[in-house]
Amino acid sequence: MTILVGYLPTPEGEAAVDAGLREGRLRGERVIIVNSPRRGAPVDEHMIDDTAGAELLRRAREAGVDAEVRQPLHDDDLPETFEQLVKETGGTLIVIGLRHRSLVGKFILGSEAQRILMEASVPVLSVKAAR
Repeated sequence: MTILVGYLPTPEGEAAVDAGLREGRLRGERVIIVNSPRRGAPVDEHMIDDTAGAELLRRAREAGVDAEVRQPLHDDDLPETFEQLVKETGGTLIVIGLRHRSLVGKFILGSEAQRILMEASVPVLSVKAAR
């Protein structure tokens, strides 16, 4: 049994990791922190390096949770990447951070978070960063 946590190095990503580690400890489940860069992007400011990955794993150890960091590439279908990971790992929960966006922004750009919430085959816990 595994909890999948969507992570970007943002306040919302940090909130998702915190919530995912709490859930992992409460449920006695392993946590996979998913930092998924877009395939073919020349630069992705959201992709973490080995040092940042090691820090996430340190936080997991301190929380008493077995964890790993994965960086699967995705095209334009991040929700499908999560669904594949659910099937591959026996995922029981997805944790994502939500950021505030205007209604116009949501309409024009769509929302990967919204698609994950609507299409995931397992429960999704969405969290917001403290203001």
